[in-house]
Amino acid sequence: MANAPTPTTVKKESSSASGMFSSLAIPICIVVAILIFVFVLGDGSHYKGGDSNNEASDVFGLVHKGGYIVPIILSLLLMVITFSIERFVVIGKASGTGSVDSFVRKVTSFLNVGNIDAAAAECDKQKGSVANVVKSGLKKYREMENEPNLDVDQKALAIQKDIEEATSLEMPMLEQNLTIIATLVSIGTLMGLLGTVFGMIGAFRTMGAAGAPNASELSSHISEALINTALGISTSAISIIMYNIFTSKIDKLTYAIDETGFSIVQTFAASHKSSARV
Repeated sequence: MANAPTPTTVKKESSSASGMFSSLAIPICIVVAILIFVFVLGDGSHYKGGDSNNEASDVFGLVHKGGYIVPIILSLLLMVITFSIERFVVIGKASGTGSVDSFVRKVTSFLNVGNIDAAAAECDKQKGSVANVVKSGLKKYREMENEPNLDVDQKALAIQKDIEEATSLEMPMLEQNLTIIATLVSIGTLMGLLGTVFGMIGAFRTMGAAGAPNASELSSHISEALINTALGISTSAISIIMYNIFTSKIDKLTYAIDETGFSIVQTFAASHKSSARV
């Protein structure tokens, strides 16, 4: 009994570049956030009299008054922006040069008339992860046409398996760094709450001091608490929005692959079963 041929798979793109990007982006964002906090937000021009111990004269000075949790939250915000841009680029390249929906329609129409060469040529024009997976399935389609040792169902199963393996090589590349964005959703909120706690501790400490409480110091601590809350919630909100956008885009690409892969398998099974009956 002959063995089933080894499935053809697309070449797996190395993830080392993405891993290196992550390892560099995080510390760079932290350093940049600290520099912004010290030299931009903490500049004397944002305070009355040019002294950071005085009342803030604009929003930059007000944010700087939020305390040492602010640069942490700023670094998280920079990470969200950085990794969002990186994901936009990667997912955009994976989608290919044209509309994915239009590509799927063209390939499906070519498959319906049995024009496999035209479908493969369309993959070459489209490029990207979806086109790579579809082209792998079409290549396996051609191989199965010349395979004499398997029946039609076994050949269709081999094509389907090849498409699944090609998909498993492409999809992890699209999902890399999404866990970082998802993690930032929680961390942003927690850091905001931590800053709030620190601010309220200072406020209650001022209120509990002997004699009449210092209204200026009390308001400063309350301001610190509210600023950190606002920054933390804003960072988490942006993270949630970006995460949902990217998962939606990935789901759309996955659906396109599934739809086209199903068409390839069904076209092969239908054409070759009808040929066998003849």
